Amino acid sequence: MKPRRISRRSRRYSACRVASPRALWRNCHVWLDKYPLLRAFLWGVLAAAALAPLHLVPVLLFCVPALLRLLNDAPNWRRAALIGWLFGFGLGLAGLYWITEPILTEAAKFWWLVPFAAPALAAAVACYSIPPVLAARLIKPGFGQLLVFAGVWMLSNLAQQFWFSGFPWNFWGADWAIPGRLGDIFLQPAAIVGVHGLTLFTVILAGLPRFGRRGLTGFILLLALWAGFGLHRLSRHVPSTGLRIAMVQPDFPVPPNFSRPSLEANWQRLLAMSEAAKNAGANAIIWPEASSPWLLDSDAVARQQLAAVTGTTPVLAGSVRWVGPKDYRNALVVTDGPGPAVAYYDKWKLVPFGEYTPKWIPLAIIPHMLGTGFTPGTGPKTLTVPGLPPFGPMICYEDAFTGEVVDEAHRPDWLVTITDDSWFGRSAGTLQHFDDARLRAVEEGLPLARSANSGISAMVNPFGHIVASLPLGVKGVLLAPLPGHLPPTIFARLGLVLPAILGVVSIVTGWLIALLI
Repeated sequence: MKPRRISRRSRRYSACRVASPRALWRNCHVWLDKYPLLRAFLWGVLAAAALAPLHLVPVLLFCVPALLRLLNDAPNWRRAALIGWLFGFGLGLAGLYWITEPILTEAAKFWWLVPFAAPALAAAVACYSIPPVLAARLIKPGFGQLLVFAGVWMLSNLAQQFWFSGFPWNFWGADWAIPGRLGDIFLQPAAIVGVHGLTLFTVILAGLPRFGRRGLTGFILLLALWAGFGLHRLSRHVPSTGLRIAMVQPDFPVPPNFSRPSLEANWQRLLAMSEAAKNAGANAIIWPEASSPWLLDSDAVARQQLAAVTGTTPVLAGSVRWVGPKDYRNALVVTDGPGPAVAYYDKWKLVPFGEYTPKWIPLAIIPHMLGTGFTPGTGPKTLTVPGLPPFGPMICYEDAFTGEVVDEAHRPDWLVTITDDSWFGRSAGTLQHFDDARLRAVEEGLPLARSANSGISAMVNPFGHIVASLPLGVKGVLLAPLPGHLPPTIFARLGLVLPAILGVVSIVTGWLIALLI
């Protein structure tokens, strides 16, 4: 009897049926070994899992060593630069996908931007991943190379905060803003070195286990010291102010409806929620960014209607402010009765393409009623309002700019941030933004009250602990006690100088280690 002949297709099908998961993983690994550029991109995508909302910080224990191996295996510096860029592109694409959410709210008009927005931003931000890779390639593999890589990576993040209008987002130091007690513990060194210093420590920590038993020992020791410092700092007492602050979360839909009936409905909702806050004993009421449908700074009738329900209770309202022809400001306006506004603050860190269009862009991407966009304010400011401790206001993504949120010449006792994250829905961007706000409280040693249109509204104490909060997509009024402030932190005194020095020290130390060992 002649044996039955089996076709190649049948043999391949049988092999796939009996292959174990381990064999499939091994085959996949062998296949990926042939494509180092693809691996660089995929490691970058995986690194984004350390960011909110996942906060899977341990993935960096694989991503950082993998990137260093790839750059060491690169045949020349051009290939190493491309590997660094692809890693950063994967990190940016996975971590900044949410940038398309606001465009989707205006999809009928800006549909053509959807495929380009996130990739274009990720491609630009990925350029900051090239310098640390090229610097590390100049150093022989080892602990010295890790220190050089970590130092340049952190300094590159610092440049990202300032260059080309600045975009300080998705820094690895923010990975530690884990919800709950664990995040509170590991955020505390930010009071000394800020988020950039946390990034430096994170990169070093992630690379240590690759150096065998000594590296693992160093990893455990550094992590233990980090946690010990956090626990010690959290044991300090937080004073009380005896004040209660109401944060209004109206949950208005976006994009806004500018018809008269819709604006009136929004106004009545704000009045009703503010009245409820005042009746509950609030010492101050905070509205989110641009929530007032009327120009409170110049509209006496609106202020009279507001005073009719809130009396002399200060209202810190997000409102557009008209200064002159073609001069509109995204502002926080403070009222405490029917009279003129007692204080105001104009946002000075405007969002490119959202609040203004750079002159070199021939397309109008902002509402036409604003002409060329908002006019920026003059910088951080401390507002003094009768009956309240002096406070430092921030509007929207201004709270992402570490070391640039407080007027140190007139230091406030607490921070107020108002925002409208509803443009980003329930995406990771909203949670990442809230993490930035928590970090500013730790860095400055100041409590922070945050009012967001659709969440997350919260009261955060000077250790970054969430005292009370309203989740995403909920309409309500959050009434919370205002914690007291701590003495100025080391970071508050030195600002970005200290992390910059640490970055340089890390680079020089790494270079010396590589030279001498």
